[in-house]
Amino acid sequence: SLTALPVIETQEGDVSAYIPTNVISITDGQIYLEPELFFSGVRPAINVGISVSRVGGAAQVKAMKKIAGSLRLDLAAFRELEAFAQLGTDLDKATQAQLDRGARMVELLKQPQYVPQHVTNQIISIYAGTKGFLDSVPLNKVAAFEKAMQEYFQTSAKGVWDELNETKALSDELEKKLVDALNNFKAGWNG
Repeated sequence: SLTALPVIETQEGDVSAYIPTNVISITDGQIYLEPELFFSGVRPAINVGISVSRVGGAAQVKAMKKIAGSLRLDLAAFRELEAFAQLGTDLDKATQAQLDRGARMVELLKQPQYVPQHVTNQIISIYAGTKGFLDSVPLNKVAAFEKAMQEYFQTSAKGVWDELNETKALSDELEKKLVDALNNFKAGWNG
C-alpha cells in the first residue's frame, strides 16, 4: 500500500483556494492547524470544525466512540459561539453554560508535548468533561483537576480503570461505576 502525507500551507487561512481536490482524494482525511489556536495555547492547534477523517471512528475503541461522538460538533459549535460572544452581546444562561463547558473542554484536551495519554485516561477525562463533572471547576484549575482525577483512578478507583481498560467498552453497569467514582472523586477534591 502507498502512504501519502501531503503538507499544504494555506494563505490567510483560506482553505478552499489552496487545497487541490486530487490531494484531498488521495488522503484518509485532513487536519487543519490554525496559528490563532496555537498562539492562544491550544496544542495541538487543530480546527475540529473543518478537519476530516475518513477512518475516524473505525480506529477508535467502543468506549471512545460512545463518549466522543458529539465532541467534534460540540467543539465546533463552541468556536462559533465564542466568536459570536466576542461581539459583546448579552448571553442567556444556556449559551453562557455552553461557552463555559466548551472552554473547559478545550483546556481538558490540551496535551503537553511528549506526554502521551493512555486511551483509558482519555476516555475518563472526556467523559468527565462532556457529562459536566468539570462545570464547577475554575478554568485555571482544569489541568490540576484532571491530573488529580487520573491519580484517583490509579489508586482509589483502580477497579473501574482496570475494567474500562480491559473491556474498552462502556456498558450501562460500567458507566454507573464510572459516574459513582467521578462523584466520589469530585466530592473529595479540594483543588
